[in-house]
Amino acid sequence: MSRITIDVLERQAEAMHVRILETDMPGTTCGLYCDRLNTIWLADWLNDRQRLCTLCHELVHAKYRDLGCGTRFGVKCERRARRETALMLISPTEFAMAERMWDGDTWHMAAELDVTMQVLTDYRQILKDGLFEKRP
Repeated sequence: MSRITIDVLERQAEAMHVRILETDMPGTTCGLYCDRLNTIWLADWLNDRQRLCTLCHELVHAKYRDLGCGTRFGVKCERRARRETALMLISPTEFAMAERMWDGDTWHMAAELDVTMQVLTDYRQILKDGLFEKRP
């Protein structure tokens, strides 16, 4: 179970003076952050788990006032947002327990940890790359 809740993230956004709006997003886009408007848009079709992970991810962009994935720094910003999201939403202890419980099965582990499979995959990549000590 995730340690961070939607309520916690919404309070964090409020403290940062970031507006959160839900809208019908195009395609498979789950969320967007616009620094100029200090606003996060979330797709209105997200389930609770997707909403938690997407809001956390977009708040990382807001924290660093990222200008967007389309900029020349976009890849680095996106990588940082994914890394920090995974580290915020998954605890090492809960990860280890879920891995033992589900014998490494990604789908079941993600459900157990209350994160998306993408966030779990990002966390595993952090472990593989040895970047764990750089926790935000």
